[in-house]
Amino acid sequence: MKLLGISGTIIGSKTGAVVQQVLEEAKLQHPDIEIEFLDLRDYTIQFCDGRDPSAYSEDTKKVIEIISSADFYIIGSPIFQGSITGALKNVFDLIHPQVFRNKVMGFIATGGTYQHYLVIENQLKPIAGYFRAFVAPSYVYAHTTHFNQKNEVADPEVLDRIKNLANEVVYMQKKLKVSELEILN
Repeated sequence: MKLLGISGTIIGSKTGAVVQQVLEEAKLQHPDIEIEFLDLRDYTIQFCDGRDPSAYSEDTKKVIEIISSADFYIIGSPIFQGSITGALKNVFDLIHPQVFRNKVMGFIATGGTYQHYLVIENQLKPIAGYFRAFVAPSYVYAHTTHFNQKNEVADPEVLDRIKNLANEVVYMQKKLKVSELEILN
């Protein structure tokens, strides 16, 4: 089982740091899983315009391939203007909805106000619902004050939420796999 962490921004490092912490915690708690980190800053992704995925640039096709090959996800976004990033929304638009169907998603967000956690509830969870993905009940929201000078999460409560989210997504995915096998047999 491959858990893919996506840092859904092309600027900044806090979101990616939290996504990576969740991935590392998941691997620590469940050494049998494979983890991969996708940082959108590392790719030049074209805007979705409805064309066949094979017609996009190599970077865009690579991102589609990486996301499509994962079994479940940790998806992170900084919150700008009360919303997810345009880069992450574009990635969601590029991926066929079937890719996410019946897969587990866990969400993290970072932001400068304490109310921005609501973006997870009001934007990310409905997107997951559209994809017919399963959403972990926990999520991580990290405010800028939760980080130390090295951009590492330092707040004990946020660190606990990271552990909880990591455990939940793996637990849910494993249970879904067992259920799928029982249905097939």
